[in-house]
Amino acid sequence: MNPEYPVYIVSKNRWKSRLTSKALERMGVPYKIVVEEHEYNNYCSTISKEKILILPKKYILQYDCFSELGNTESTGPGAARNFVWDHSVSNGFKWHWVMDDNLDAFHRLNMNEKYESETGTIFKCMEDFINRFENIAIAGPNYYSFCKKTDAVPPYVLNTRIYSCLLIRNDIPYRWRGRYNEDTDLSLRALKDGWCTVQFNAFLQGKVTTQRMAGGNTKEFYGEEGTFPKSKMLEDMHPDVAKVKWKFNRWHHTVNYKSFKKNGLVKKKGVKIKNKVNNYGMVLQKQLPNNGGGR
Repeated sequence: MNPEYPVYIVSKNRWKSRLTSKALERMGVPYKIVVEEHEYNNYCSTISKEKILILPKKYILQYDCFSELGNTESTGPGAARNFVWDHSVSNGFKWHWVMDDNLDAFHRLNMNEKYESETGTIFKCMEDFINRFENIAIAGPNYYSFCKKTDAVPPYVLNTRIYSCLLIRNDIPYRWRGRYNEDTDLSLRALKDGWCTVQFNAFLQGKVTTQRMAGGNTKEFYGEEGTFPKSKMLEDMHPDVAKVKWKFNRWHHTVNYKSFKKNGLVKKKGVKIKNKVNNYGMVLQKQLPNNGGGR
């Protein structure tokens, strides 16, 4: 199976690594990748043209950076994310997926073991779950590194931030804003209005740490500015729940999500959930060693 809703990758200066697009191609998942016009030819050298969308400049010029730096430096990925939101709406979809460009694989967590998925069925599973409810605004898989094999974790967690790989309901009354932490900001605005978010632990994304990977906004955001502006912006946006703290030799933000635990899921009328496991046809296969050197 493949996802019902369109899949978009927003990318900058990563046509060589193109981790997320490689992962989706291995899984047979169709996608579009959004790039800035001046990098279009570079991406065409590694990705089929029919998969590439050019980000219209108006989305960059009109983007609310929530920062003076955004007027002279990179806006971050939010402008491209707003474009794919509108693109999916214009094509008649009720939801869309938007992914960062540094996700190297997707996984299923089952019985405390993580297995790399070679099929897009995991996205369809998440879609079918959110389609059962009236009031989910955003959903997505947790990070691979945040679910350890030694920990007991539930299949999903309600009402927290959704990062890097997001399934977004198109009719919620928001758009992306902010030069940094725009994932957290979007999640918080939805939660404050009473919506629910769903972070899946049953399905995971392998994220390469942004600051350790060239391309994207690594140079502008971290190499030149450090982590304080990034953390301070979120505190300025949401001073009631977000605070800046010094930990592990750098600035971090912390967010208190306790007040949103009261946001409960509302099941759609007529939806009946069978009390049994549905593996959607997925099977566990042993992967033979690759003697050629790669995966």
